[in-house]
Amino acid sequence: MPGSPTDDVRAKREQLVLDHFHDEVAQQWDDVLSTFPHPRYEIVPTQTVHDGDAAVRGYYDETRRAFPDQRHEMIALRHADDAVVTEFYLLGTHRGPLGPVPATGAAFKVRMTAYFVFRGEDELVCERIYFDQLSFLRQLLSGIDLRSPRGVVLLLKVLRGFARMSRAPKDVIPDGDADTVAAPGVRRDG
Repeated sequence: MPGSPTDDVRAKREQLVLDHFHDEVAQQWDDVLSTFPHPRYEIVPTQTVHDGDAAVRGYYDETRRAFPDQRHEMIALRHADDAVVTEFYLLGTHRGPLGPVPATGAAFKVRMTAYFVFRGEDELVCERIYFDQLSFLRQLLSGIDLRSPRGVVLLLKVLRGFARMSRAPKDVIPDGDADTVAAPGVRRDG
């Protein structure tokens, strides 16, 4: 799409992103997935890509099992030529396992940024998420009572689980020197 998007295109993209957020909180997965022609999430801090319907549904299942009350509080929404950039708080309570990490029972509120990357006027091709893992981890650990033997055992299990997650193979997330999700075959460096 040459030049900056028109106000009409920006309005369509913004509504799509707001609907996407709303449907995620409502756990209306078919509606969320309908915002993409091909669903793709890139979780930058963990170097994890969920590509395709089954992978994204697996991501939803895993994260909502861990954080059944997960929700968002929008801070800001901005437009770029090929994206809608959102800044928001992600909130929830760690009630179930997150992969190998057992539940801590802790509530969290983590500031995040998500880039909703578009091809053309309104084809959402990727949600790329950034957040500070240390803030998230610190809040999850705050739910553990370290004065009790049971709490110390839980802490060890949680740390072991995060260590296992950190050793998992990492996915490749395209950068400016590679083909991009928004424009396969087009290099961003000129």
